[in-house]
Amino acid sequence: MPEVQGVILCASSAYEEKYYFNQEFANVPPSIQDELKILCVLYTADIGGILVLHFDEKGNLLMHVTARENDLLFDEIGSVLKIKQIQADKRELLEALEMYYRAIFLHEDISELLED
Repeated sequence: MPEVQGVILCASSAYEEKYYFNQEFANVPPSIQDELKILCVLYTADIGGILVLHFDEKGNLLMHVTARENDLLFDEIGSVLKIKQIQADKRELLEALEMYYRAIFLHEDISELLED
């Protein structure tokens, strides 16, 4: 698993053909857990490498991608495009996960954000 800062939500590896979901987030609805699994596994099946979704210290949900050195099958250009596509297509999901993290783990008052 690559070095990332913060709390890992989930990850997928094309090399080991494995998916990881952090059980600290077990209260996230199963449908959202399934959507995250599909998102990560499809990404690594299509692009290769390792995809890690993690929260930074401010509660921002980040996507960290790494590939093994000399991995000729890893699609670096496709990776950038796929991440942008995920961020656009799954914007509401990603923002909801950030709010969840800020409320539950950082104990922030998100009531103002919910009114928008």
